[in-house]
Amino acid sequence: MIRAIPLMLSLAFALAACESPAPVRMGPDGKPMPVARQISSAEQNRVTYRMVDSVNELRAAAGVPQVQLNPQLTAAAATHSRDMSLQNRPWHFGSDGSSPIDRVARTGYPGQMLGETISETYETELETLAAWMEQKDTRDIILDRRATNIGFAWYQDANAKVWWTLLMGS
Repeated sequence: MIRAIPLMLSLAFALAACESPAPVRMGPDGKPMPVARQISSAEQNRVTYRMVDSVNELRAAAGVPQVQLNPQLTAAAATHSRDMSLQNRPWHFGSDGSSPIDRVARTGYPGQMLGETISETYETELETLAAWMEQKDTRDIILDRRATNIGFAWYQDANAKVWWTLLMGS
């Protein structure tokens, strides 16, 4: 009996530590609601490369050439992601009235800016890419066969909302 007490206490503590997972909240469309999460500093570079790799997989499946991550396009994307957050609205014009073409030119990018996709969401980069691929206009930008370069960046607010910007150039 004395041996059973420590065993029972251990079992009780182990069961108390078990917590059932929080139920998944469903949206009006029947899909699970996104869960706010902070992108850790360790994960930041991986987010960029997962996006670029995924874009290139989609491009390969569509029979178009791969794109290379370009620092100038990425700088323009980063500037716009931060600016959208400051404006608290997803749109293609900067707070100074700049267009995507203006922002890309400011970085000294020598090629042609082909298109910009943006998003404001709590979703991951891959969920965002999937949403972009569902829309013809953003899918056409991502799969533009003239593209040779990609710029990709995001800015995450304190409330975990992420502002995504992807630029394609040739």
